Amino acid sequence: MKHRLSASTTPLAFALATTLLAAPVAGQSRPGASRKWTAPLTPDGQPDLQGIWSNATLTPFERPKDLAGKPYFTEKEAAEYEKKVIREGNRDQRSSDATADLGGAYNEFWFDRGTKVVPTRRTSLVVDPPDGKVPTLTPAAQRAAAARQEISRRPPEDPEDFSLPVRCLVWPTSGPPMLPTAYNNNYQILQGPGYVAILTEMIHDVRMIPLDGRPHIPAKIRRWLGDSRGRWEGNTLVVDTTNFTDKTSLRGSDEDLHLIERFTRTGEDTILYEFTVDDPTAFTRSWKGEVPLTKAPGPIYEYACHEANYSMENMLKGARAQEKDARKARRRRSSKTLDSRPKAAAITRRFR
Repeated sequence: MKHRLSASTTPLAFALATTLLAAPVAGQSRPGASRKWTAPLTPDGQPDLQGIWSNATLTPFERPKDLAGKPYFTEKEAAEYEKKVIREGNRDQRSSDATADLGGAYNEFWFDRGTKVVPTRRTSLVVDPPDGKVPTLTPAAQRAAAARQEISRRPPEDPEDFSLPVRCLVWPTSGPPMLPTAYNNNYQILQGPGYVAILTEMIHDVRMIPLDGRPHIPAKIRRWLGDSRGRWEGNTLVVDTTNFTDKTSLRGSDEDLHLIERFTRTGEDTILYEFTVDDPTAFTRSWKGEVPLTKAPGPIYEYACHEANYSMENMLKGARAQEKDARKARRRRSSKTLDSRPKAAAITRRFR
């Protein structure tokens, strides 16, 4: 949403301070030289990824069933699909069902899903396996997913029973991997000597990625966003992330998740973002995805996720009220059962 609260952190302060030191240097063309685009460099010689970028897209994360066996849209199919998704997803459409209407929550003004599919016209952001689907979970991961679903089905006992997004701790846009959602799909990349900083608009996280070759932190230390280490392979920033918690759960992943991200500047206004997911205890095979990042005008505004989190208190009060109502209903049923026993006994005696 567009009314947001500041996340004043030391890493962000550092990242913002490096902006002046790492201002983009535009490539200069010579008469008769090739018009091929050349990636600019920062003053310390890094490929320049800086700026505000958006990964908003209408392309589905996984390939829908009705597009099975079709890895790419034709140009006409892409245009038709875009119109359909925009039309069907419009939150300003009203429903005669009051519950469904209320469940729509925010109106269309607050959403920013984008208006186009990805430029390649792929039918899913998952590019491997070839079917565009996240691989099957292992038996252990299926049991863990079932346990999480069981918690979500019952009234929450405490704040920890809610998901990380509901608790305003981590949103899927933060990643890694950085995946688009319904709104606030913006990121600001800043570079300074030895570091790349990625500010995420949604919930205000900042990833500080060192480039000095240091090892990952000890395995016993776990982080919501994992522990990232970066390196350059030509013009591509490669980010290796480990040390996730088992609570982050990317499509069923666990604490053994190992993620490789690749950021490649492909034009003045584009970055190709690729990621590879490897988690042998959660998935039956590794898998990959691609999401284009496009230049966004900015700025990134301050974000408020829970605004003092009155909702958390109210949701827990609501859960206790539901439990109270359920106890009353059980007592009423029990009372009716007891009341019916003498009548049943009398009827039985009449027909003996």
